[in-house]
This record gives sequence, structure tokens and C-alpha cells, in this order.
Amino acid sequence: MASMHERGGNTIKNPVLPGFHPDPSICRAGADYYLACSSFEYFPGVPLFHSRDLVHWTQIGNALDRPSQLRLPPEATSSGGIYAPTLRHHDGRFWLITTNVNDGGHLLVTATDPAGAWSDPVRLPGVPGIDPDLAWDDEGNCWCTYAGVGQVRIDPHTGQSFGPPRRLWSGTPGAKAPEAPHLYRIGDYWYLLIAEGGTERGHGVSIARGRTPTGPFEPCPDNPILTHRGTDHPIQNTGHADLVQAPDGSWWTVLLGVRPGGGTPGWHVLGRETFLAPVSWVDGWPVVGELSLDMSAPPWPLQPGAVVPVRDDFDLSEPAPCWVSPRQRPAENCTTKERAGWLTLHARGSSLDELDVMFVGRRQQHLSCRVRALIDPAEGRGGLAVRLDEQHHYDIEMASGEVRVLARIGPLHTVVASQPVPAGPLTLRIEVSPVQLVNEARTGPDTISLGFEEPDGTFVGLTALDGRYLSTEVAGGFTGRVIGMYASVGAVHFDWFDYEPLEP
Repeated sequence: MASMHERGGNTIKNPVLPGFHPDPSICRAGADYYLACSSFEYFPGVPLFHSRDLVHWTQIGNALDRPSQLRLPPEATSSGGIYAPTLRHHDGRFWLITTNVNDGGHLLVTATDPAGAWSDPVRLPGVPGIDPDLAWDDEGNCWCTYAGVGQVRIDPHTGQSFGPPRRLWSGTPGAKAPEAPHLYRIGDYWYLLIAEGGTERGHGVSIARGRTPTGPFEPCPDNPILTHRGTDHPIQNTGHADLVQAPDGSWWTVLLGVRPGGGTPGWHVLGRETFLAPVSWVDGWPVVGELSLDMSAPPWPLQPGAVVPVRDDFDLSEPAPCWVSPRQRPAENCTTKERAGWLTLHARGSSLDELDVMFVGRRQQHLSCRVRALIDPAEGRGGLAVRLDEQHHYDIEMASGEVRVLARIGPLHTVVASQPVPAGPLTLRIEVSPVQLVNEARTGPDTISLGFEEPDGTFVGLTALDGRYLSTEVAGGFTGRVIGMYASVGAVHFDWFDYEPLEP
């Protein structure tokens, strides 16, 4: 059976890493590619992926998976936390630098195996800004370049900086937010790749080059080398790119983009996703090639990884790497050891409106999907939720012989529907269906149906809600939807959780 990234013949499906996987950074070690993404307020932080073909990616862990590495205080706002990482392979080690905007700024961790374990972080108090990058010159100096775009030389082992930060390049005159810098030595030049124009519809990628890592830098005469601003292209907000060279000498870029749906202004609900595009070189400058939803496959055999199972039976001692929680996930509040083969959540906050709610979810990665879970609330209260942030979520929960649907949209919080059910375990269900026909400008991107199943599997839908209110264009911020389980009162048990893509 073809993988989710293959479309027959010699084409592949973009994005190569769908769902809330923004700010991709990539490196290659031999025949292996590794990729890291931003994680914002979620713990564990910085998901890490492996590929052999640039198309099929398998999550191998999270770089920041211990409280000693990632401190997100309970009051940390959504879309705070961990911003854009840079992942590099140098001198036999993997290096990852990122920014915790809620706790001390930049941090740097290392590993001999990107699957972990990663080191405790080294802090870099002398480096300002966000979006830090790492590059080494021939003399072994390590240069940290950051949004703005500025630079300072550092000791990556200690975090010490040498000299004051200095400005390198501000990008295209008049363009806002020069950020996401990546510095590379390619041939006779040092290339400085940046994002600019903001991470919304005006996003783009520009590049400059110089003879030394400190410049001066001349801009490419064809900047931006990639943008979809002002077009009707189905992939928008394109930017925050990183370059990698394949073993055959070809060059490629990974970048973030979004897939807006519905009418005007278009709503993207999965967050910013990771796309792949080929790169060629003309007159010493990179030229980005085909970037489309269905694009030409790379010129080598594809190597699909293991098929991700629909169901998690919670038979492992620890949650799989795909499971994340806002800010913290104390072991005493999330365990598979209390009831064998079940995930038990112990409530902290009293609802998903609270910053410290006990929620465990996975990124929604498909425009159409079905989510089911068998819940035993016992004497507690909990259920399933589609979460964008504390002020934007849809929930279906069970307690005291009743199932009810709640909706939080900005300042409004209401019980949309409720129905009595027999006591005991119950299968809750959420289905997401994209709009098939935009019949007017206000048509939303998708519909989210929430309900439960009868013992024979019949779906009892309690309500269907407009998905636009769980979109970045409504809620703001930098994240995407996360679907999962929560407890708001007492201890709530989940026997299994299904995530089933419904799109081809």
C-alpha cells in the first residue's frame, strides 16, 4: 500500500511533515537526515524526526524531554515557550540551539544520537533575540546568528560569548521581521538565508552572501528567492527555510507553509507545516524549484518508514514521543502504571480554560480525521478535546452518567449539547471534515462533529461546530490544533486512543 506521501508514478505529497510542525531545521549525517521543529508551550519540547529520503519522516523523540531541560512555568502563555531551533551535525556530535522565551532565553543541547538522550542545556546569556543559528568556520570558531539579523561568536561548550553582538544584514529594505537566519559555507561563499515579511501571508525567504562568516553580505538580486505572497497558491505563508545537500550532490530546502481553507480570509487549522522543495544553483545563487501539494519525487528510491498504527493501547511504560501536554506533564498526573493497559490522568486545572489543565494530546495532521477513545471517568470528569489554546477549544466530556459538549471561543464558554448515558466506560468520538464547497466568502474551513458511540458502534453526534474558531486566523498565535484527552476532576482512565486519517 502506498504511503501517505506517495501519489503514484514519480510524485509525492506535500507537506512532508503535516500538522503543527513549524520552523523546520534540517541536517544530514551520512545517509541519514534529521529534522527539528518548534514546540512552543508544549512539553516535551522540540520534536525530532529521521528520514532516509527527505519524504518520509519518523519521530524518534523530543530533544527537551526532561524538566531539567525545559522549564515552562504554569503562567507561560500559549504560543510562548520554545521558539525556532537550529539542528546541526558537527565534529561527530549533534547540536541543537533554541530559545525558551519564558525561561532565560537561548539554550544549547548536544547528543551523539539524535534519538537521545540530549544533554542538559548550556545557557547563552550574551546572545539576544530569538531564532538562533550555529555555524563553524575553518578555524573552529562558532558563530551564533539570530533574528534581527545579528551575530556573536560563542563557545558552544560553555555558552560564553566573545565581544558584543553586531548587526550583519537587515534583509530587504522595508520588509518586516528579518528572522530565522541560517549561515552556510558553500563553495567560495558564506550564505546567509533569512525569513522576512512576517510569518503570515507576507512571509518569504531571502538570501545574501559574503566572503567571510561575518560579512559584509551582498543580497541576491532576485530576492525573495521564495514567497507565495499575493498569489492564490494553495500553500501560503511560505518561509523559515533551511538548506541541505543530499549525498548525490543535489540541494533541497525544508520550509514552513500553511494550507488555508474556506472562504475569506482563509483559515489554516493545522498550524504551520513542513514542506519540501528542490533547489538548484544559478550564477552562485540558490533557485527554489517546484513547491506544490503534489510535486516531483526526489531522484532516488523512496524509503517509507513503519506505518503508524491508528491505535495507542497505552501498553508502554511511558507515553510515545508524539504525545504532548501544555507546559508540564508530571508523572504523578499522567501514568500507565496505575491501571495496566490504561492511561490515567489526574486532574489539576478544572477545565481546558486553565493554564495547568491535565491534557495529553497529539497534533492533528490531516484535514479530515476521526478520533476515538474509550473513557472510564470513574468518579472523575474528563474527555476528548480539540485544542488550539486556553481560549479556543471544543470538548466532549463524560461525568456522572452524562456526556456534554463544551465550546470555548474567546470570551464565550458554553455547554452546546448534553445527553444522559449509562454509567461505565464509553467511546467518545470526534470527526473533522473539511468543507467541500465554498459557496460564499464566509464559508468556514471545516466542521468538527462531537459525540459518542453506542455499543454496536453507531455514532451519536451531539453537535457539529464550525472549525474556523479553532484556527490561527481567529485565535492568533503560532501553533496548530492538538487533539487529545483530559481530566478536569479526579482521576480519569483511557483504555485506548484512535487517530484515523480519513483523507487519501
